[in-house]
Amino acid sequence: MLSAKSLFQEILDHDESFQLFCSIAASGESQGGWENARIAALVPESERDLAPKITRHGADEDKHGRIFEALLRKRRLEPVEVPPETDYTALLEQHGIGLAHEKLKGDQRLTTEDIVTYLAHSRVTEQRAADQMVMLRKYFAGHPDVGNAVRMISADEDNHLAYTHEELLRFAAAGHGRLIQRTLRECALAEIGIYRDVSLAVMARMGRILRWPRPKAAVLAAGIRAMYTYERLGGWRRMVSLEMPERRDALGGPAPSATPEPA
Repeated sequence: MLSAKSLFQEILDHDESFQLFCSIAASGESQGGWENARIAALVPESERDLAPKITRHGADEDKHGRIFEALLRKRRLEPVEVPPETDYTALLEQHGIGLAHEKLKGDQRLTTEDIVTYLAHSRVTEQRAADQMVMLRKYFAGHPDVGNAVRMISADEDNHLAYTHEELLRFAAAGHGRLIQRTLRECALAEIGIYRDVSLAVMARMGRILRWPRPKAAVLAAGIRAMYTYERLGGWRRMVSLEMPERRDALGGPAPSATPEPA
């Protein structure tokens, strides 16, 4: 029976598909770490209190990249080049989601509006990440090879999502509500299309590696397109709502110590 659990189990059990999966994940997390580090360095003076939280966010992303690299080492595998069509993080940046890398590579301070935009974009992409980790945690939290990594990353993604909610609500109360809602909507509608395209590209690569029969590949592609249709018709709204999280100040204080080596 074709299910999310059986699909990911198949990917995890095959060295080449596992290698591609971890390489894509590690690359995206490392890119996110760099972006957050640069944003933290360029935060405007009026928002300096946010810098440690943004730094913590970036450190978490870097840690996730190391976790995926450690999973590869445990299987005696090397990272592989990420195919451009599967590079979710790079495609987001190319479509204007997130702050432009040219701006982040400079020395000029960001504006308050830039920080609001960064947080709104993070709200959308962290929702995607948190949703994916909920699914992986459901099926693989007890897995002997990846279970510890799944639990650790999932907890971090929940913190990141809580942080974006709380900070955006703070900025909304300060008068940035229209910018936040407009940016959230634009970002969510763009992200769901990019996620569809990346998912189709990743599944096509996995299908060739695992030699999936055409009917199986067609069913998976149809499922991805059906999810996009659902999100386009209204599912995207879950990515733009804001509510005060139960856990406040989720990225306050030092990051908890954790080894990137999977248990």
